Amino acid sequence: MFGLLNQLKALREPIRVAIVGIGATGRGLLLQSTITPGIRCVAVADIRVERAISAAERFGCDYRVTHTLGALHDAVVQGKLAICEDSDLIARCELLDVFIEATNSIPAGGRHAIAALEHGKHVVMMNYEADLMFGPWLAHLAEDKGLVYTACDGDQPAVLKRLVDEVALMGFKLVMAGNIKGYLDRYANPTTIIPEADKRGLDYRMCASFTDGTKLCVEMAVLANGLGLQTATPGMFGPRAASVLDVFGKFDFDAIWDGKRGLVDYILGAEPKGGVFVVGYNDDAYQREVLATFPSCLGSGPYYVFARPYHLVHFEAMASVAEAALNRRAVLKPDFGFRTNVYAYAKRHLHRDETLDGVGGYTCYGLIENCDVNGWNAGLPICLADGAVLKHDVVQDEKILLDDVELDDERFDVQLFRRAVEQSQRARA
Repeated sequence: MFGLLNQLKALREPIRVAIVGIGATGRGLLLQSTITPGIRCVAVADIRVERAISAAERFGCDYRVTHTLGALHDAVVQGKLAICEDSDLIARCELLDVFIEATNSIPAGGRHAIAALEHGKHVVMMNYEADLMFGPWLAHLAEDKGLVYTACDGDQPAVLKRLVDEVALMGFKLVMAGNIKGYLDRYANPTTIIPEADKRGLDYRMCASFTDGTKLCVEMAVLANGLGLQTATPGMFGPRAASVLDVFGKFDFDAIWDGKRGLVDYILGAEPKGGVFVVGYNDDAYQREVLATFPSCLGSGPYYVFARPYHLVHFEAMASVAEAALNRRAVLKPDFGFRTNVYAYAKRHLHRDETLDGVGGYTCYGLIENCDVNGWNAGLPICLADGAVLKHDVVQDEKILLDDVELDDERFDVQLFRRAVEQSQRARA
């Protein structure tokens, strides 16, 4: 990271960044872009322009609201932050290098990323649902154009990828990449979550997706597809634990790990809250002898746990921007296609002809599951569930299958997902 910082400080001209989606995360990204050496945010877009204006004023940005591509270009040339409603203007702008997708819309995330790549921009995805569903196609498109498509630093997938790399560099085999989740309520919805969401300044559906575990599963699926990992059981085990060291008593690694492919999972309620962990395997006699002289915080072997006590979202995000622009390197992308996906389960008893409302809604939550060799599973991906209509009743906690719903095949997101699956199959052939 210090090498990356030196690269940024040495730049004669800053990396020009644009951000689409100025919600809680987008605001932080805007601020971070103003304080990171060698990076300058030149444009932001949000369907609620007043939200972008509010963020710009809060952070002291000299801005101009624009409505045409020419006006946007003029604002950038004059050193002002261009604000607009239309993300397509930003995607078409020739005066930027990196496009950050930070909306919470799955279809829009796919559209924005395609537009940016087709106009020569590196794409950094903070929209993990869109990354999960469309990533194999978007990464393929980026590669064809000599560009970088990558997940964003700061959230668990990229943070875990860096920790996995560190552990592998020391010679440990990857057994498990794990998240530390504070609280879980599968039946949380946008109404029950209001007090917590208001306290944290979050969108109600987004906060519900955090609480019901869907977001966790999406993030771990993104990691699994980037590293070729799997889950040992639908939804992962997620045992309750007091400390990350409890993993040795909560997981039977000899039984669930095949010695080859690593697993994704999580622990619930443990310290350090907001952290991540990696379990590595090392049975070399000398290495175990040396490790035994260190404090017991790693374990007694041959399984060892390495924990990072935090992930800081926008604070860390600019590292992936710099890696893309300076080194043409993706921190994390779906190199293994669809090894996993996240499928819809009923939050309550659902009725025939009822319309599902997708991630963070009232009708379903998502669980990560493995896909077959073709990147397929009979389940309904929860990221496609919004707008699907049930053909029959589904009882609470039952898995909702693709055959259980009417789904418009002409929808943009459905078509793009199928394209991503086809690309995943070609890559694995």
